[in-house]
Amino acid sequence: MADVIAELLADAALAARPDAAMHKAATRLLLDVVGLCIAARRTDYVAPLLAAAEPGSFTAIGHARKFTASDAALINGTAAHGEDFDDTFEGGPIHAGAVMVPAMLAAAERFGLSGEAVLHGIAVGAEAACRLSTVIPKAVHKAGFHPTSIFGAPAAALAVATALRMPRETIASAVGIAGSMASGVIEYLAEGAWTKRMHPGWAAQAGFRAALLAREGFVGPRTVFEGTHGLFHGFARGVPAEWSALLNGFGARWVAASIAFKPYASGTMTQPYIDCARRLRASGIAPDSIVAVECETAEGILHRLWEPLAAKQAPPNGYAAKFSVPYCIAAGFVLDDAGIAAFEDSLVVDPRLQALAGKVTYVVDPKNPYPRAFTGHVRVRMQDGSVREERQGDLRGGARDPLSDPELERKFRANCAHGGFDEARTDAVLAWVQGAFAATQLQPNILAG
Repeated sequence: MADVIAELLADAALAARPDAAMHKAATRLLLDVVGLCIAARRTDYVAPLLAAAEPGSFTAIGHARKFTASDAALINGTAAHGEDFDDTFEGGPIHAGAVMVPAMLAAAERFGLSGEAVLHGIAVGAEAACRLSTVIPKAVHKAGFHPTSIFGAPAAALAVATALRMPRETIASAVGIAGSMASGVIEYLAEGAWTKRMHPGWAAQAGFRAALLAREGFVGPRTVFEGTHGLFHGFARGVPAEWSALLNGFGARWVAASIAFKPYASGTMTQPYIDCARRLRASGIAPDSIVAVECETAEGILHRLWEPLAAKQAPPNGYAAKFSVPYCIAAGFVLDDAGIAAFEDSLVVDPRLQALAGKVTYVVDPKNPYPRAFTGHVRVRMQDGSVREERQGDLRGGARDPLSDPELERKFRANCAHGGFDEARTDAVLAWVQGAFAATQLQPNILAG
C-alpha cells in the first residue's frame, strides 16, 4: 500500500479530540468497568489471577494488595468482563471498555498521567477497537476467535502510546508489536470454561506491554493489519477487508460514542430475547402454561448462542448459561431478570428453568440485520393452543435505546453492593469516576479494596 494503515491510524489518534458525546461515553465506560471489577472481586475466577500475580505497586480494583502494572491490567480486564455484563459495540460486536480502561489505568499509575490524557487514550482505543471489529464483520468470530482479544490488543497499544504522545512511527510500531500478542479462541463455548473472561485482560496487558516495548525502541511491523501475513490474514483469511471502516473520519466522527451498556449479565445477542420473554411474562403468560417456544434468529449467532441446541437447552454451568439463548429466555420468564444472580451454578439446575429452556427452538431469519442490529423474537404456544409473540428490533442499552444516566448509576451501585462495598465507599468511588478526567494527575489507588 502507498500508505501504511498503522501510521495513518497513529496520525488520526494523535490529532483526535474527543467531543462531548465521546467524553460522556468514556465516562460511562469508566463507571461501568469500575463497578464490574468491584462486583467480581471475590469471585472464583479472579482468585487464581490474584494468586498467580507478582507483587508491585499498581492497583487492582477492589483489592488491597498491589501488583505489577501488567498483572493489574490483566486482573482488572478479566474482572470487568467476567460476568459478561460489560459494554458492547453494535456492529462488531466487541467489548472495548474492559480492555481500554484497565490498560489506561495501568498507564496512568506508571506515568502519572492527567485525566485528560487518560480520556484521550480511552477514547482513541475504544474507537479503534470498535472500528476494527467492522472491517470484516462476523469473519473473526466465524473463524473461531474472540474479536475483543484480537482487536483489543492493538487498540490498547494505540491507546497507551497515544496518551503518552509517542511519535507516529513509535505508535505504529507499538500497534505492530501488539499484533503478535493478539490471541483468544472461543472454545470456552464447549463447556463454559473461563478463558473468555480473561480475553480483555490479556488484551489490556498486551497492549500496555507493546506500547512500553515500542517506547524503548523495539520494532514492530508497520503493515500489521494489511500485510500478507498480517492480523486480518491470520484471523479472517481470504475475506476482503473494508479499510474505510477503520480510517474514514477517525477522531472526527466517534462511532464509539454509541457503545451499548448491558442491562443483563449475559451474552449481548441474548438480551433482546430476554426483554421479549419478560414482556410476555408481564402480559400474564405463566411459564407452566407454555408448550413450545420458537424464535427467529440470525445465522451469524448460531455457533455461539444456539448450537449445539441440546447443549444450549441444558447448559452445564452458570457461565455456559450466559451464552445460551434458551436458558436466557427461561430466566426472563421464570425469574423476570437476568442479572448476576440469575447465572449462579446452583440456579442453572432449577427444574423450572431446565424444563422451559428445553422447549426453546429456533428458525433462521435470512433477513435478520445482524450485526448491524441485535434483535429478539419469542413466539410461545400455550396449553390452550393459543400463540403469542414479542419482537424487539434493537438492543436495549444500545444506540437506539440507551440506558439513562440514572439507570447506569443504579447498575453501578448494585455491582458495588454485590462486591461488598457499603454506600459510603460506593459514593466515594462514584465521585472519583465523575471527576477523573478533570484530574491533573489521575490517582487510581482510591479504587483499591
